[in-house]
Amino acid sequence: MFLKIKNIPKVNWSSEKPYNFRPKFSTFFFLCIGLALFGLGEGLLIVSFTGASPWSILAQGISLNVNLSIGTITLLISIAVLTLWIPLGQKPGLGTIFNALIIAFMIDLCIKFVPTPSTYLHQLILAVISVMMVGIGGGIYLVSNLGAGPRDGLMIGLQKVTNLPIAAVRATLEITVVCVGWYLGGIVGVGTLLFAFGIGPCVALGLYLTDKIFD
Repeated sequence: MFLKIKNIPKVNWSSEKPYNFRPKFSTFFFLCIGLALFGLGEGLLIVSFTGASPWSILAQGISLNVNLSIGTITLLISIAVLTLWIPLGQKPGLGTIFNALIIAFMIDLCIKFVPTPSTYLHQLILAVISVMMVGIGGGIYLVSNLGAGPRDGLMIGLQKVTNLPIAAVRATLEITVVCVGWYLGGIVGVGTLLFAFGIGPCVALGLYLTDKIFD
């Protein structure tokens, strides 16, 4: 069962090591495809108007208590998460850099060209699709093994320390972030809860499908 996956699978196009700035074309291709799906999912969640992602809720909650913008706080949170990589033994790579660039581009593209559904039911359906896209995209880009983004790297590091399934680690991490953000005053929507509870299993599904289909 994909929910029991504990390690990032290795396939024939996975990089031998994260710190690789001259990967094979196939490795770089799947990295970009995965990140594009990831960013598209994040953008669709925003467009659905059902609630922001857990980390955005955390940034919002913190912004209500300090005199800094949500954008600035998001940056500071990313830096703080990256510092947590050090004791967990995680290393950045090409994927860490492209994570920020491609995902940001896809989110902007979504917001500009994808309209918000007119009915709440369709908004919820879009939110469910968005969470699945983030998870599957995350699975594809993580298998490339070119370095994770801040949150995914934290997930991988915590999994190695706890030896728990990736789905459980990611779900616990996201739910904790939502709770802290909500306690600080962040606004939680149905989409937020869908993301918090669904992203762990969806990432595990993405890893499983990538291992079985794209090897």
